[in-house]
Amino acid sequence: MPSKVRLQRIADRIRQELSEMLIREISDPRLDQIYITDVTVDRELAYANVYVSAVEGATRSGEALAGLEHASGFLRRALAARVDLRVFPRLRFHWDPTPENADHIEKLIADLKAGKS
Repeated sequence: MPSKVRLQRIADRIRQELSEMLIREISDPRLDQIYITDVTVDRELAYANVYVSAVEGATRSGEALAGLEHASGFLRRALAARVDLRVFPRLRFHWDPTPENADHIEKLIADLKAGKS
């Protein structure tokens, strides 16, 4: 089994290549303004969990995940050609609410600061 450092390097490479593909190669309108927040790879290299978010927020989560699932075969083949692994992991896409939660917390803090002044 690969070390944690190797797994992290593989995940980082997948995130980088997938991000570039979303910007340059994929023309699906469901995937406009979508960005990759994180990628994790399991120890057996069977699955890569890809976490995505959008500028507009969770309102686009359904269509974005549907677009990614639709393109998952193409994405996996293209990534396998770019990332040198004996067996390339299957891609599983998940919505990441972290950016929206962070924005909400920042607004709450700003409201608290404004109330104290």
